[in-house]
Amino acid sequence: MDIVQNICTFRFFFVPLQRLWRLIKKKEVIMKTSAKVVAILSSVLVLGLGIFVFFKFFFIYSQGVNEGDINYFQNEGFIFKTYEGKMIQTGYNSRNTSATIQSNEFKFSVEDERVARQIENSSSRQIKLHWKRYLGVLPWRGNSQYVVDSVVSIQPLGLPNVNDDSWDVPEVF
Repeated sequence: MDIVQNICTFRFFFVPLQRLWRLIKKKEVIMKTSAKVVAILSSVLVLGLGIFVFFKFFFIYSQGVNEGDINYFQNEGFIFKTYEGKMIQTGYNSRNTSATIQSNEFKFSVEDERVARQIENSSSRQIKLHWKRYLGVLPWRGNSQYVVDSVVSIQPLGLPNVNDDSWDVPEVF
């Protein structure tokens, strides 16, 4: 017995499928030109929609690393509970006309529970996060295009890296 015939035993749902299977078996299915056009157009539409959804929501547009202090980190949402956070990055802000040192904000979402716990436990520390940027936002992935997937490093605030040679104390005479 064929697999399709076994599936078609549920008569209330698969009766039209059984009739189509019988016609295909007898090779009596002849499509008219208009039916072929409709079938091709609908296939192209479904394929185009699938490609659009892939590039909009699942294609990784860019990825990188940001370092700074966590301003806030919280679990939020009505239906889909996601971790959302904001990192403050100190540095030069070129959008400021007075050319002073400004802080830049980096808003991000976290999917992985383990990464979320690491970020929660790193309060009052300098943290370096690796992120992926998607072109679209999905509600179960978070409210941001930037999704953090790992913690690169965590250092205490205000302490320089011991291995960094650029940290020199100027001599005063």
